[in-house]
Amino acid sequence: MPSRRQIGHGLAKVLGIKLQEPETERVTRGESVISVQTADSFFEEPPTVQEVIAGLVPTKKGIYEYILSLFPFLSWIGFYNVQWLIGDLVAGITIGAVVVPQGLSYAKLAEVPVEFGLYSSFVGVVIYWFFATSKDITIGPVAVLSTVTGTVVLEVSKSNPEYKDVPWVIASALAVICGAIVLFIGLIRLGWIVELIPVVSLAAFMTGSALNIAVGQVPGLLGISGFSTRDATYLVIINTLKGLPRTNLNAAVGLTALFLLYFIRSMCNWGAKKYPNRQKLFFFLNTLRSVFVILLYTLISWLVNMHRRKKPAFAILGDVPRGFQHAAVPTINTDLISAFANEIPATVIVLLIEHIAISKSFGRVNNYRINPSQEMVAIGVTNVIGPFLGGYPATGSFSRTAIKSKAGVKTPFAGVITGIVVLLAIYALTAVFFYIPTAGLAAVIIHAVGDLITSPNTVYSFWRVSPLEPVIFFIGVIVTVFTTIEIGIYTTISISFAIFLVRNLQAKGAFLGRVQVHSVIGDHITGNESHLGGDYGTFRPEPAQTPLARNVFLPIDHRDGSNPGVELSNPYPGIFIYRFSELLNYPSASSTMEYLVEYVFAHTRPTVLNAYKRPGDRPWNDPGSKKGDDHRVNRPTLKAIILDFSSVNNVDVTSTQMLIDIRNQLDRYTAPNVVDWHIACINNRWAKRALVSAGFGYPTVRADGAHSRWKSIFSIAEIGGSDSAAAVAEREANEKEITVTQSQAQDTEAGHGHGLENVEAIRPSGASSISNPDSLAKAKSPDHAGGATRRAVVHGINRPLFHVDLTSALQSAIANVEAREEVERRPSEDDALVTS
Repeated sequence: MPSRRQIGHGLAKVLGIKLQEPETERVTRGESVISVQTADSFFEEPPTVQEVIAGLVPTKKGIYEYILSLFPFLSWIGFYNVQWLIGDLVAGITIGAVVVPQGLSYAKLAEVPVEFGLYSSFVGVVIYWFFATSKDITIGPVAVLSTVTGTVVLEVSKSNPEYKDVPWVIASALAVICGAIVLFIGLIRLGWIVELIPVVSLAAFMTGSALNIAVGQVPGLLGISGFSTRDATYLVIINTLKGLPRTNLNAAVGLTALFLLYFIRSMCNWGAKKYPNRQKLFFFLNTLRSVFVILLYTLISWLVNMHRRKKPAFAILGDVPRGFQHAAVPTINTDLISAFANEIPATVIVLLIEHIAISKSFGRVNNYRINPSQEMVAIGVTNVIGPFLGGYPATGSFSRTAIKSKAGVKTPFAGVITGIVVLLAIYALTAVFFYIPTAGLAAVIIHAVGDLITSPNTVYSFWRVSPLEPVIFFIGVIVTVFTTIEIGIYTTISISFAIFLVRNLQAKGAFLGRVQVHSVIGDHITGNESHLGGDYGTFRPEPAQTPLARNVFLPIDHRDGSNPGVELSNPYPGIFIYRFSELLNYPSASSTMEYLVEYVFAHTRPTVLNAYKRPGDRPWNDPGSKKGDDHRVNRPTLKAIILDFSSVNNVDVTSTQMLIDIRNQLDRYTAPNVVDWHIACINNRWAKRALVSAGFGYPTVRADGAHSRWKSIFSIAEIGGSDSAAAVAEREANEKEITVTQSQAQDTEAGHGHGLENVEAIRPSGASSISNPDSLAKAKSPDHAGGATRRAVVHGINRPLFHVDLTSALQSAIANVEAREEVERRPSEDDALVTS
């Protein structure tokens, strides 16, 4: 029987294909460069299709891990404890109190009866925790998705009048279809497709949607009617201005409610700053402001309308049925699906981008990773099952997620607590809902979406990183205002992708010239003297006539095809060199940087291994290991990361934000120490500008030793300024680190006097830096000549952590680490001398 090779050659001969001879047969003169570690010849084998297919075939272990990954709660539920339960109770009850008025409000945006907002809220929080990889996310009705759903309901009702009296049938069918699509994407683990949506598109989408929703609620706030609030935003503004003479008593209710919401928030923020010890109290008062306002105006409405239920003085909700009155099998047929088929892509995009962006942002803030594919499974299951109880499309809510994070939630199980609160509202509070003023609900919606508008400072940050992206942002907002939310989404994504393609398709290389360079550490030039060499350095002591050895950097896993017989070692304990294999733009930033974090976590240990005194203090996603079984003890701590930018021509807002987020995450991992970031081979001045604007290129040292968050360009979790979840996480980290610093300081006698000296002794060392003022003046002077040869630095001395190549970056990183270790050793050595 002929072999596969013979069959292949026979087919090639029949088809007239000229096969290339194997590369090994063409090597005749020993062209392969022999490594210094081995004298064996090495022939690189070309990759084959069989290798690719073998990598795609699932193994038994892979199938088992896949099934286990569908139910993430199995990894932490066995460690559940009382302390976690207390945190989940507080957060769950708080979210339950918030989601009830929001659910009622958002149902009106979806053009369905208000009780459907409660149904969606209940199903979302109860189901999500089974599939969650985020402890903070709260799934339920949200303003933007409800608006998109409402648009679909109105359009389908016009073309299919039989659904005019049962609009929830359309909403439920839309939820099932979109949920099934998202579920399928999640099951086949294609969650990476959300990376095709950049941060700027998300910002434009949120800002434009917030304006669209807020403007659409103003007529209801003022009691103006007679035109459609679903028209383009600019038309709604014009019609609202024309209708101002028709305002009525609803305006008194709506405007005062809106003023009260903002007044309570501003007073609580002021109180939290004025009385820091009572921040938690003011936080909960601020969180429950919507509940308080709705209850207050419901009481006023009851006093005014209790004797005029059939003809109230201002618009109220009216009868809300008790229980799940609309629980049924959703109506799905081809006519209904074809009626809203054009809106399915936009609905799926809105389902995904808001939820994934929020969950990833809060995951980085709270130091855990989410799985986008698994989050899609959670969204899909929620939207497929929800309509059976009357739910309509639901996704992650920014406002409720931020509240949940700041309320101290411990695990996803808090959703069950929230579900119980919503269930009580569905069965016990429906009589109270009758008197809720609709103008008050409009005020709640306007107040909620106001925080989604991107601030001018954030847009300025966009411009600092990439001047083109603010243009995309404003185009997206303008298109949304003058057309629809859906068209605005398509526009920003299309423009961003077109720019990405242009940058990649028109990228050009550069011809290089030769220049001799020397690494400079402080005032000392390396390369001419041997004592700077060592086990990890570049230069070794060699006879003068022998050329100096140099480092070459190869992938540790030999994925580039280098000889696997060459043993590679880590450049230095705790220092990692990471080379980007592709461009660092918004589609690839997440996967490439998350791989970096996973590898670092797998090969290092935290600076403080036993940072949690009690089991309940541990995060839900890291329940810890068994006693005496911590395999991380022998690993080094993370000290520095060197990034090779030789394949990166430019960076955008999304990739720069990813670098900032990863830096924050690793700094928390190494607290109370910080990670040094060295970047080599930056090819583009605009890329350097973007990195500098994000805080890279030079180290920032805080004298008090507390953890400091690097300035963020754009993060959903940080909308809200100093009261954001990220800021809260930073304050908590600072408190812990200050405690550690103080306890370390107490171990050293005050009379030794090393504290300030140690801080002053630590100085950043760069491969092109000159430390003292005299040397700095010499470096700046063009007339300075040292000996017979004129020397000049390659990179600017004001960016000591940007390097011309990996060799100088590694030298600089090692010099910084060793200098810091030497300073840390001084107090203990001096203490020993004093004791003796």
